[in-house]
Amino acid sequence: MDTGRLEAFSDGVVAILITIMVLELKVPHDASWGALLALKPVLLAYVLSFVYLGIYWNNHHHLIYATERVTGSVLWANLHLLFWLSLVPFATAWMGENSFATVPIAVYGCVLLAAGIAYTILVRTIINQDGPSSKLAAAIGSDIKGYLSLALYILAIPLAFVRNYIAGAIYAVVALMWLIPDPRIERRMGHELTENDERAPKRPL
Repeated sequence: MDTGRLEAFSDGVVAILITIMVLELKVPHDASWGALLALKPVLLAYVLSFVYLGIYWNNHHHLIYATERVTGSVLWANLHLLFWLSLVPFATAWMGENSFATVPIAVYGCVLLAAGIAYTILVRTIINQDGPSSKLAAAIGSDIKGYLSLALYILAIPLAFVRNYIAGAIYAVVALMWLIPDPRIERRMGHELTENDERAPKRPL
């Protein structure tokens, strides 16, 4: 199967999830700054989740760009990732409506952890099918950044029951780690494109 269909479907799902989160934002009935400030937890939760979905959308694009072919295993691994991402609007609304209370913020972390594991499974599924010498395998390497993110999620979930703001801070740190699209794939693909340009026959002027 062509990778374009997989990417288009995934893009559509992420767009729908962001739309759902926007629709969950309730407009204040009072036209005052106080009414807007009362929505601060909801808005903060929305911003955090919007950033996370944006990160997944961005890195998923680079991931599929480096994928040579799509098999049934890749399709199911991708659906597994989309399943957990589809729970982000629910976890976001619950956390925001309850002002980052302990249980909602811990559940939010569980969703992030599950999505991170699903993304790792997707990466490894693609590498296993394309081979250890594939473009993606060379770009990902040992994936220290990815495994560090999972470790931070695992740390944040129990810490939510100690100090919920610590868990929230860890989620924000992980998001900041991934704000810039994974440069490993970009560098690898850019290097190959440069090599191909150099090898291509020059057109006469």
